[in-house]
Amino acid sequence: MQKELEQQRWRIFMIVSAGVFMATMDSSMLNVALPEIMKDFQSSLALTEWIVLIYLLTITGLLLFWGNLSDRICRGKIYSTGMLIFTFGSFFCAAAPEVHSLIFFRFTQALGASMMMACGPALIKSSFPASQIGRGLGLIGVATSLGLMSGPVISGILIRWVHWRFIFLVTVPVGLLFFLLGRRPLTQLCSQQHSHQKPKKDTIPFDTKGTVLWILSVTITLLLATHATVIGDGKGIMQSLVFQTGLILALVCWALLLIQEKRYKAPLLPLALFKKRFFLMAILSAHLSFAVLFSVLILIPFYLDKILHLSSDKIGYVMMAVPACVFIVSPIAGKIHDRTGAKVIATCGLFCCFLSLFFLTNLSVDSSPISVAVRLALLGFGQAMFLSPNSAAALSGVPHRKAGVTASLLATSRNFGMLLGTVFTGLIFTLYFSSFTGGLDMKDFTPEMASDFMMAMKRTFQYWMILALGGVFASWFRGGMVRADRD
Repeated sequence: MQKELEQQRWRIFMIVSAGVFMATMDSSMLNVALPEIMKDFQSSLALTEWIVLIYLLTITGLLLFWGNLSDRICRGKIYSTGMLIFTFGSFFCAAAPEVHSLIFFRFTQALGASMMMACGPALIKSSFPASQIGRGLGLIGVATSLGLMSGPVISGILIRWVHWRFIFLVTVPVGLLFFLLGRRPLTQLCSQQHSHQKPKKDTIPFDTKGTVLWILSVTITLLLATHATVIGDGKGIMQSLVFQTGLILALVCWALLLIQEKRYKAPLLPLALFKKRFFLMAILSAHLSFAVLFSVLILIPFYLDKILHLSSDKIGYVMMAVPACVFIVSPIAGKIHDRTGAKVIATCGLFCCFLSLFFLTNLSVDSSPISVAVRLALLGFGQAMFLSPNSAAALSGVPHRKAGVTASLLATSRNFGMLLGTVFTGLIFTLYFSSFTGGLDMKDFTPEMASDFMMAMKRTFQYWMILALGGVFASWFRGGMVRADRD
C-alpha cells in the first residue's frame, strides 16, 4: 500500500512538473520570437505586445477563480482539463493566420495555464505528506528553471532553422502525452479531496458577484499599470482624462469587491486569511520578491547590449545565471524548509536578492560579462532560497480544503510582482534617463550616453533595494513554522 502511494505521489509530481515546464518554456520562447512575429504579420509594436499582455492579464485575472473552484470540485480534473486546453491553444497559435487570431489563441493558452497554475501547488500538498511539501515544491522549482533555461535556446534554434510557429508546436505532443498519463492518478485524488470538504447541503453558493468584480478590478488595474507611461500622450499621467477615468473606475471596483467579500459567507477573496500573519507576510514577500527579480531581468539585457555590446547569444548565456542557480538550489531549499521552516531560509534568500541589487548598482561601463553573471547568480540563489520555502509555509498553514485558493493567491501575488516590477522599472528608469539626457528616450541612445544610462540604472536599482529590504522584514516577521493539515 505504501509503495502504491509513493508511486502515485511521484506520478502526480511528474504531471504537475510537465505543466509547469510547458508554461514557463512557452513564455520564455515567445519573448525571443516577438520580433519575428511582428515582422511576419507586419503588425505594430503596440499590437504585438498584446500577444504577451493578454496571456498575463488572463492568468492573473482567473487564478483566484480557478483556485476557489478547485476547492469545491476535483482539482485533478481542473488541472488535466487545463493541460488539454493549453495544448489545443498551442496548436491553434501555431496555425494562426494573422496577429488578432494569435492573440485570441494566446488567451486560450492562458485559460489552460491559469487552471494548471491554480491547482498545481495544491496537488503537491494533497499528494505529499506534510513533512515533504517543501521538497515537492522545491523540485517543482527545478521544472520551472528547466523551462526558463531551455526556452530561449529551443526558440533560437527553431526560429533560425525552421519557423517561429514551431515554438508553439513543441508543447503539443508533451501536453497530450501527460494529459493521457495524468487522467487516472489525478482523478483518484478526487475522493481524497472530497473527504476534506463540507457536505453539499452545507456548501454556500459560489461567489459569482465577487468573481466578476475581481476580474474587472484586476484587469482595469493592470491595464492602467501597463499603459501608464503612454496614456498621457506627453501631457503627464495624472493630467490624462483617460487615466483619471480608469483610476476612478478601478477604485470603485476594488471598493465594491471589498464590500461584497466582507458580506459573503464564502467569498472568492478570503479576507480572513489575510488576518493571519504567516499568510499575509508570505503574500507580501512573494510580491516584492518577483518585483525585484523582474526589475533586474528588464534592465540588465539593455546594459549587456548597449553598454557591454554583447551579441544576442552571449546575452542569453549571461542571463541564464538566474535560472541555473534556481535549478541547483531549489530542491535543497525545499528540504531545508521541511526541517527548519521558512522564516530563516526564506529571509536569507531575500537578503541575498538585496545584496545582488547592491552589487548591481556598482556595475560600470568596464565590467566583465562574468562579473555580471556572478551578480545574477546571487539573485537566482536568493530567489531559489526564498520561493519554495515561502510557498510551502503558506500551504502548510492552511487546511486541505483551502489549498487551492491559497496556491492561487500566491501565484496571483507573483504575477502582480512580475508586472509591477516590469512597469515601474521602466517608468523609473525612463524618467531618470530622460532627466539626465535632456528629455531623450532609450530609442535615441548613442554611445555618448553610456554614463547617463549607468546613472539611471543605478538610481532604479537603489529604489528596488529599499523594497527588497521591505521584503526581508516581511519574511522575517512571518512567524514560526505552522502546520494545518487537518481541518
